[in-house]
Amino acid sequence: MAAVVPGTLGTLQASRARLAASCCVRLGPEWRLPGSLMGPRVAPAIWARGWAPAVGGSAPRRGYSSEVKTEDELRVRYLEEENRGIVVLGINRAYAKNSFSKNLIKMLSKAVDALKSDKKVWTIIVRNEVPGIFCAVINEIANLPGPTIAAIDGLALGGGLELALACDIRVAASSAKMGLVETKLAIIPGGGGTQRLPRAIGMSLAKELIFSARVLDGQEAKAVGLISHVLEQNQEGDAAYRKALDLAKEFLPQGPVAMRVAKLAINQGMEVDLVTGLAIEEACYAQTIPTKDRLEGLLAFKEKRSPRYKGE
Repeated sequence: MAAVVPGTLGTLQASRARLAASCCVRLGPEWRLPGSLMGPRVAPAIWARGWAPAVGGSAPRRGYSSEVKTEDELRVRYLEEENRGIVVLGINRAYAKNSFSKNLIKMLSKAVDALKSDKKVWTIIVRNEVPGIFCAVINEIANLPGPTIAAIDGLALGGGLELALACDIRVAASSAKMGLVETKLAIIPGGGGTQRLPRAIGMSLAKELIFSARVLDGQEAKAVGLISHVLEQNQEGDAAYRKALDLAKEFLPQGPVAMRVAKLAINQGMEVDLVTGLAIEEACYAQTIPTKDRLEGLLAFKEKRSPRYKGE
């Protein structure tokens, strides 16, 4: 029987405590973990800076507020009425087939920073607003606290697929085309593709797709587990977006704090062993107990009505 190295257990426990504490930090400075899981202090989270709406903009459409940003390359829309709480990030660089650009990345980064600290935002949909194209990548999408859905209605090649992989859920039209094709150019996926694709579909298959630079359609992508839903494309060319919106509506009635904490527990837990993952889950669960939403959920159940969550 192998001897136990002195201090090993303590080191593991300290490591698990740090991982659990990191969950708390990512949730923001108002969250605290039980003393049994961490020390007396939690490093403050770095809160994102907000940004003001641009002057002018297009007239509101039914179900939409005025566009927050009016630059053509990125359109940020806060949906209203029954869709309130859903934000759509629409990439629109038709002249460059939605390819990666410094300006687009700057705008995406700014938008993501604002969304991170906006508690009125519950779910985010990333889509193309150019028919047949879905592209550009930013790792910050993966760090958004709320659910994110990638709606792939056309091409998602290279950086476009990497952006989709950074989202929690992916849906696509059957006519969509997806692939990490960088090896055709004698380079490798450099926006997280070599790390996120294996986590999504398994190492062996991910290697096969990257080595071959193979492009999949929607049905093939669904078969390998790359996307959750595949739809026949409609006349408007936005079947995936419509499905993404339906999913986002399913999320709206749920407790937004609970969804954010659940996402954090899943993401953090998938990177560690089961015991550490369970400690992370315990720490995250503890954050839901003192919330007003939890009390509202109990009251709504008692009164036999739908809960009215506020994300508090």
